[in-house]
Amino acid sequence: MPSRNVLLVTLDQYRGDSISALGHPMVSTPTIDRLCRRGVCFSNHWSVTAPCGPARASLYTGTYVHHHRSLLNGTPLDARFTNIALEARRAGYDPALFGYTDTSVDPRTVGADDARLRSYEGVLPGFRAVVHDPFGAGGIEWGRWLAERGYDVPSRPHDLYRPDTSYPGASEHAPSWAPAQFRPEDSESAFLTERAIEWLGQLEEPGFFLHLSYIRPHPPYRNPVGYHDLYSADDVDFLVGQPSRQDERAVHPLAHLLLGQDAIASPDDEAARRQLRATYHGMQAEVDAQLGRLLDFLDESGLADETLIVLTSDHGEMGGDHWAFQKAGYFDESFHIPLVIVDPTTGAETSRGRQVRSFTESVDVAPTISEWLSLPVAAQFDGKSLMGFLAGEEPSGWREAAHIEWHFRNPATRRAETALGIPSSHCSLAVLRRADAKYVHFAADPAVLPPLYFDLEADPAQLEDLARSRGTEDARLQALAELFRWRMRHEDEQLASQLLTPDGLVSGN
Repeated sequence: MPSRNVLLVTLDQYRGDSISALGHPMVSTPTIDRLCRRGVCFSNHWSVTAPCGPARASLYTGTYVHHHRSLLNGTPLDARFTNIALEARRAGYDPALFGYTDTSVDPRTVGADDARLRSYEGVLPGFRAVVHDPFGAGGIEWGRWLAERGYDVPSRPHDLYRPDTSYPGASEHAPSWAPAQFRPEDSESAFLTERAIEWLGQLEEPGFFLHLSYIRPHPPYRNPVGYHDLYSADDVDFLVGQPSRQDERAVHPLAHLLLGQDAIASPDDEAARRQLRATYHGMQAEVDAQLGRLLDFLDESGLADETLIVLTSDHGEMGGDHWAFQKAGYFDESFHIPLVIVDPTTGAETSRGRQVRSFTESVDVAPTISEWLSLPVAAQFDGKSLMGFLAGEEPSGWREAAHIEWHFRNPATRRAETALGIPSSHCSLAVLRRADAKYVHFAADPAVLPPLYFDLEADPAQLEDLARSRGTEDARLQALAELFRWRMRHEDEQLASQLLTPDGLVSGN
């Protein structure tokens, strides 16, 4: 029977810079800071794609998006891929899910009338869903819990996020300031935390694998009372971007397209833009507080001494930077995410409180958990185990850049295809994000979507595109060559690394 425990926590849409231990100018995250002191904080950690479905596919399978090809929320995840839950299950674990995984079922494995073909919010194979409450379902399980606590719950519980406009001061602030219609102790984060604690308290045998998947700080941009005014919009003086949204749209044709969409574009009103960012930080504080309750339980029960804790996110949040909210495009804010790992074993004693600045990626999480559980490392994994960093080492030959891919096709709406006059297969980009420079390459012809190049040493906010500037030709060519080598080195290896010989099957690396 398994004896080691794993707690994998995802905070949805959490920016990598929003950790007070890393010196954020506004937000306070005492729980994440607590994990940073106990373990290792990977401060240069990146999601390899967005939005939720593709990002989680990469996180769980350890593969880049060009490998698993679940490109959008709703693009099926090929059933041939293993994932961290299936790997743990083969080792005797019963991986439990609290929350959601946003997994799109492979249509070849179900009947044509299967309900799972009508939602991208399925459960990843290998997990047993103890609490499955995906956001698109409207918080049904959360709603039942609220009803037990005396709430008059609407048919769609998420309607409780509608603002309490009668709250004193609501009319004097931007729209996202007004509080939600539920108490902080009754939030979705509180619900999921309580259910997880109840489950842990009832365990009778050692060895659990728990995935706690919080929705916050994903929108709606709304907080319960006490968190709604935790941060002041007047203190948000650190947004980056061009002088206006129109200036930002002029930077590139893709920015022009994205920032013309209400779901992504920041409001032009400066007060509303700053308030949305302040509200987002309140959302981060709220889920941080609930996570603290769980850590308290692990400490008091003694489970913390035997549990690997992995805290991360699926992708980031623009937060008003570059006149955008949500997650999209080639912007750092959409892909820089937190990663904190607490290894309770004695081999990690020397690394406690360490901050790793090397480039790490979301595809590294699955191989790390696999190695910690002494599981064979799956041939499909594109990522690398981080166990060396947890032991206080500096692994040799480590990557010197983050690699990001983003797809903006849509077979249903064909919005980008129509606006840009290109086929769906041209609606993608790849990013090489080094410490000193960032290169963005598009599948479309350069006449439609030209490449982008930013000098991050001179322009860390990425305001000036130098892709057509003299003197950058060699650097851009080198970046393109490096991006191409990376792609070539991460093709599917599941069968390519094997060979049939007269002596039988040979497997290599």
